[in-house]
Order: sequence, then structure tokens, then C-alpha cells
Amino acid sequence: MNWATNIQNAIDYIENNLDAELDYNKIAERAACSTYYFQKIFGIMCGITVGEYIRSRRLTLAGSELASTNIRIIDLALKYGYESPESFTRAFTRFHGITPSEAKRTGGKLRSFSRFKVQIILKGGNSMNYKIITKDSFTVIEKVEQHTMVNDENKNTIPDFWERAHKDGTIETLLKLTSDRSFIFGICYGKGHTDCEHFDYSIAAQCEPDTIAPDGYRVSVIPARTWVVSECVGAMPDAIQNLWHELCTEFFPTSNCTPTYEMDIEAYPAGNMTDANYKSQIWVPIEKK
Repeated sequence: MNWATNIQNAIDYIENNLDAELDYNKIAERAACSTYYFQKIFGIMCGITVGEYIRSRRLTLAGSELASTNIRIIDLALKYGYESPESFTRAFTRFHGITPSEAKRTGGKLRSFSRFKVQIILKGGNSMNYKIITKDSFTVIEKVEQHTMVNDENKNTIPDFWERAHKDGTIETLLKLTSDRSFIFGICYGKGHTDCEHFDYSIAAQCEPDTIAPDGYRVSVIPARTWVVSECVGAMPDAIQNLWHELCTEFFPTSNCTPTYEMDIEAYPAGNMTDANYKSQIWVPIEKK
């Protein structure tokens, strides 16, 4: 199966179970990737989180049922996963702009959020600098934090992690222990948690295998893999986010490879990261389809 088919399978599973309890791990299984990576890819491709999509689709269907049937508000709330009529009413009102009672009584105007269908559009005219490399395993010294994708919190907490790392001596410590000063890495680990909401993220540098980790750090081995390495030019964080969008919507859907969904690495060289000409890289481990 290809990239687009896998994502569509997951969306179809969501659509077929909007009136049931949805398990993010089971959704991700339909996309043939880890839960973390499904949420990441979905957010990049679709512009909203999986949770926002599910909520919007459920409230769309709830509005339609309310307007066209005699179903009770309390039954509708339970059907679409709300713990009480009050919580359903709050969500319904935020989404539609009127309360369920008003919608049922007056037939007021309701908002509709259509189901997603994945389509690959070949736009042309764009070029992306990338190379495929096979790299032996290597060792990194890293400081690790756990982050969450709930409400897109990672978009704020990871930049905050980097800012703290520059101020609290983390970067300085990594540079003292590294065997290669070419890059400081940002590593997202996409496997290893049964919790579908959290993932490990580290700020790291390559080191010798016998490096002793100071308190608060760890030494990890990045396994031998084939990687697609894409070059990013521009000020952070917009440039790296734009490159991720190109990878997910243009490169992987039309290439003969797919990520292994283990991890991904953002590689940052020394320099002014706010400069329009700053160059960084994204490394994604891949396998052939």
C-alpha cells in the first residue's frame, strides 16, 4: 500500500466509527504506522489534529440528526461520546453557533464539516533538495523530555525546550561531549509508548560509544538505516515546518519509499537560525515500498 492509501484507510476507519469509542492506536494501525507518527502526518497533511477532525465530524453528524430526527439531546450526547448533555451543549454551541435546543426548536443554520478524502495533486514547478544515504549505527549523547501532541502543545513546548537548552548549559554540555560538531540534533522518537498522546524528544549530539552520560542525560544508539536527507533553507521554525509539509504531501506520496516510523532527526549546524539563508536538514529513516 502507498502513503495516501494508508492515511485514507485510517480516515475511513474514523468515519465508520464516529458513533463508537475511537482508539487512536487502532486508527494508526489502519495507517500502518505508530500512533505518534499518524497524528504527526495527519496534522501536517490536513492542517488540523486528529482530535479536531473527529470532534468536527461528530458535531456535524449530530447537527444533521438533530435537525432531521426526533432524537433526544441526551441520547445524541451519549451517541457521540460526550459524558453529559452539558458538555455536549457547550461543544455543539462552539461549533454551530447555536445551542442544540435552539437548533431543534427553530431549525437554525448549522455548520457542516465534510469528511476528508486524500488526494495527491501533482503541482509541478517545485524542487526539493534531498539525497538517499545508508548510514552505519552511531551513538548520541542526549537530553530527553516527553512532549504531548494534545492541542498541538508540542508546537510550543519543543521550541521552549530548545530555548532553555541554550540558556541552561545543555547545548554547551553536548558540544563538550560530541565527537562531531557538524550538527546539534533534534530527535523525535515515534515508538516505545503505549500512551498515544506522548512522545520522547531529545536534543542531542553524536558522541563516542564509550561516552559516560552526565546526570540528566543519556547515551543512545541510532541504528544503521537508510535515510532520506532533505535540505532546509530559511529561518526557524517556519522553514523546517514548511519542509515537513513538502515531505508529507509531495515527496512520500509520489516516491518509491516510505518512512520506517521509528524516529526522525532534525539536524542543525552552528549559525544564526533566524537568518533567511540558514541551512538545516531533516533525516527520515526509510524503506522501499
